[in-house]
Amino acid sequence: MNLVYESAEDSYLLESIISKYVRGKSVADIGTGTGILAKKAKKSGAKSVTAIDINLEAIKKLKKEEIKAIESDLFTKVKGKFDLILCNPPYLPEDKREDKESQKATTGGKKGDEFILKFLNQAKNHLKSDGKILLLISSLTPRKRIINLLKKNKLKRKLIASKKLFFEELYVWEISFI
Repeated sequence: MNLVYESAEDSYLLESIISKYVRGKSVADIGTGTGILAKKAKKSGAKSVTAIDINLEAIKKLKKEEIKAIESDLFTKVKGKFDLILCNPPYLPEDKREDKESQKATTGGKKGDEFILKFLNQAKNHLKSDGKILLLISSLTPRKRIINLLKKNKLKRKLIASKKLFFEELYVWEISFI
């Protein structure tokens, strides 16, 4: 069985702001899960929406809902550039007590930032020069290597939303080329 990440506070925070960004834009939703962000983008007037996930079950469900969906490990099977790339990544540091299936949806690697680093290295090649990335990050995610990678790739970040939860704070960064 492949666990599809169910929408939670992180998904809802990102969902609450994307309608301001998507009208008339080509949108990619990386790690789409249930497709909550892809559906919101489509409903909010995006020119095109492509939902991308490594989980085949998630992709099959979205195709039934007439959302363009690609089974891919990040951008490996994705062609072209987008105006907007959305990503609510797995961002938690590895917890050995969590079962392997659940870890695929929540764990961003040993330290928690590895998935995001890999995502950003690939995303820059699929982002139009005037495009934007909306990335969700947690206060539990180490940010030093992420910030250094942004600088190295000539990308800048701006905090556009945040939400305090009892055990963490969630942030949405708008990332674009310098």
